[in-house]
Amino acid sequence: MTQKANLTDVEALEAFRSALVLYINKARPALDEVGAEVLRMRSWLDDEKRTHWMGEMKRRSRALEEAQAALLSARMSNLRDESAAEVQSVHRAKRGRDEAEEKLRVVKQWSREFDHRVQPLLKQSEKLQTILANDLVHALAWLSQAIQTIDAYTHTAPPPGAADSGSAPPPAA
Repeated sequence: MTQKANLTDVEALEAFRSALVLYINKARPALDEVGAEVLRMRSWLDDEKRTHWMGEMKRRSRALEEAQAALLSARMSNLRDESAAEVQSVHRAKRGRDEAEEKLRVVKQWSREFDHRVQPLLKQSEKLQTILANDLVHALAWLSQAIQTIDAYTHTAPPPGAADSGSAPPPAA
């Protein structure tokens, strides 16, 4: 006894397929942005920040040298004693140079560690990118085919001799 399957909610599959298309369309740009942001961060760290703090090191080292020269000049001069301002200026310049040295050291350290810390996370986003580009595209094609098959099945009439004995109303006379 052949019976027709009761398939009434093809719309649920179509809604799921539509939601999947929206997800793919939103996730791809987000993952592309993640990759671009990693590249921007690498460039910022290696180029911009390193260059900035190397320049600051040079500038602050020159300021320290000038302050030390002024202090030495005051000490060597028999005419006057060194002033507290000159000593303070040397200490301030040393602190500034030490700060720039520390910042440059931290930038170099982050530059060395960047790939080790970011690479595993980037690989995960690349895996998701591959899933979006391949697996979910295949899933969309499969869902479309399934929807078409189910829709075609629900719109076919049962074979003439295969009517249910109790489920269909008798033909009107």
